[in-house]
Amino acid sequence: MVKITNEHFSLNQICQSGQCFRMNQTQEHHYKIIAGQRYLDAYEEDDCIFFCCSNEEFHEFWEDYFDLKHNYHHNILKINPNDSYLLSAASFEGGIRILRQDLWEMIVSFLISQQNNIVRIRRCIELLCKTYGTEMVSSRKETYYGFPTPETLSRLEDNQLMACNLGYRSKYVVQAAKQVASGNFDLIKLKALPYKKAKEELLNLFGVGEKVADCVCLFGLHHLEAFPVDTHIKQALQAHYKRGFPNRRYKGFQGVLQQYIFYYELHGNKDCPRGSGDTDKA
Repeated sequence: MVKITNEHFSLNQICQSGQCFRMNQTQEHHYKIIAGQRYLDAYEEDDCIFFCCSNEEFHEFWEDYFDLKHNYHHNILKINPNDSYLLSAASFEGGIRILRQDLWEMIVSFLISQQNNIVRIRRCIELLCKTYGTEMVSSRKETYYGFPTPETLSRLEDNQLMACNLGYRSKYVVQAAKQVASGNFDLIKLKALPYKKAKEELLNLFGVGEKVADCVCLFGLHHLEAFPVDTHIKQALQAHYKRGFPNRRYKGFQGVLQQYIFYYELHGNKDCPRGSGDTDKA
């Protein structure tokens, strides 16, 4: 068991942030997290977070996974004091962290996310893992399924994942798996590229467009300058940043602020005055 305290860490907010789809609440303040082939139980109590794993496993994997070495408070302090909207968003969900997730899992997850909602995405991914992932047992005797490999999915027909409720996205996932499994798309080389080049490469994957590429860059490659724009973000930009989001001011951590905005639009105060954002040019 590992115990930490961190002002800017909330399992609940991370779970609902739309960046991870294999983290689920099991009871009040308790969560299970499946990352690739790993499993973790964690819970919050009296402003502390408890990770049900050994110190060795925590420092070997989960500390990095939850990005615990990054100072999110420092990012929040850099928000323009005149930007009431962004200040409200950051104070509402300052416990979100950008997880360091498996690249292949993020590619598949955000291919599935297209024209989809979070609840349905979770169900699709869970069914995908149960059908094609390896059955495993946690140290606490919980049965779970690892994320299916590119090689496993590459052997399927284009429409075979429709049985996992992927619909037209089935072809996207299978074709992307074939590109990776064949070596035509190199995940190792992708990890070494800077943000803009990585995004360009991702656009070569079947089914990947601008938004999915940015999501993969942010959540699978930890390029914090990536700023995915979906319907919720687009609405926020139109309402509060008519001249564009102030990227220059927040260079290098725009993705952190994107998550604050996304979560605030989904769960926050809908009465925030329109046009109350930063007036700087993007």
